[in-house]
Amino acid sequence: MSHLKSRPAIDVLVNKRGPVPDGASEYARAKMLAAIAHVGPPVLAVRAKLTQAANPSASRPSIAQAVVNVNGHPVRAHCAADTMFEAVDLLQERLAARLAGTRQHGGREHRPGRHQPPLGEPRVVRQKAFSLGRQTPEDAVIDMESRHYGFWLFTDSTSGADCVVYRQGLTGGCRVAPVGGGNQQYEAGPLLSVSSTATPECGVDSAVERIRVTGLAFVFFVDSATGRGCVLYQRDDGHYGLISPAR
Repeated sequence: MSHLKSRPAIDVLVNKRGPVPDGASEYARAKMLAAIAHVGPPVLAVRAKLTQAANPSASRPSIAQAVVNVNGHPVRAHCAADTMFEAVDLLQERLAARLAGTRQHGGREHRPGRHQPPLGEPRVVRQKAFSLGRQTPEDAVIDMESRHYGFWLFTDSTSGADCVVYRQGLTGGCRVAPVGGGNQQYEAGPLLSVSSTATPECGVDSAVERIRVTGLAFVFFVDSATGRGCVLYQRDDGHYGLISPAR
């Protein structure tokens, strides 16, 4: 009798945006399963996102993104091509190569530490305001992971609430925090947990003090002047950056 244990079935979540051609989701699901077939550490989750530009004459209008949670550590890939099926093929190749690289670094992508102590007192040295995309928390996670960010600010497409998604330290999972936090009911998909902490309402100065005292990488807060969700984060140089929605 064989004592070999078969690999548990992995549910590949595929989200679509734009006029994605028929059959592309099933094709991407099969290609993602092929890419993870020889991964040694346990694969906890696979997310893919297919984005098709509405204008077919755009340069490389088909974009395929994927994030694989390997034993708590995200491995990401992002490809663009002339057709969606070509983009998925490229995504499989790139993802397989990066997954192979994780085996050389104990299951995680190798990235050196970057934070440096600031010169002088830490202060807000960069402010960026932009129109937040309306999307699902799952789409926000894929955008965050494909860009190697630690958080992603967005507007929930269902509730209309400003939210942030972020990775949870040692667990490698992802969490979503909506404006209001513990003060309102909010539901996310099965691969996301929801923060139960109330989102603080304050000014930028108070957010700076909060991040200074707690030592967190970022603070999500409701700007008392605008009523919108904002993120104050620690930069690589030890100073702070501020991301806020455009009015």
